[in-house]
Amino acid sequence: MRLFRRRKQATVPSHDRPADRGDLDHLENFIRSRRGVEAFIEPRTTVTETTVILIADDGEWTRRRIDGPDGARRFAYRMGIPVYDVRLMGYPQRMRDFNERRKRRPERY
Repeated sequence: MRLFRRRKQATVPSHDRPADRGDLDHLENFIRSRRGVEAFIEPRTTVTETTVILIADDGEWTRRRIDGPDGARRFAYRMGIPVYDVRLMGYPQRMRDFNERRKRRPERY
């Protein structure tokens, strides 16, 4: 009698993908080609895995997936850049200023 049997939980497929070598290559290239880069760890959400956002001294930034907070710290240590938790520090003003400049003059970026 199947009436009282438990149904299997439907698994929701994740549309997110894990970090890969291409992500790390992009981050390393960003660090090598910009000055004053700092890393900010963004927490895992229901939609995406942990990400790291790199912000240069002029406010230019890039974001990629990373293998968890510890992986982000190891990456930053290996690259010799400071690392912060965005939940504790927030985003720096220079990033917001860069975004505002990019909105006003999109042809320059």
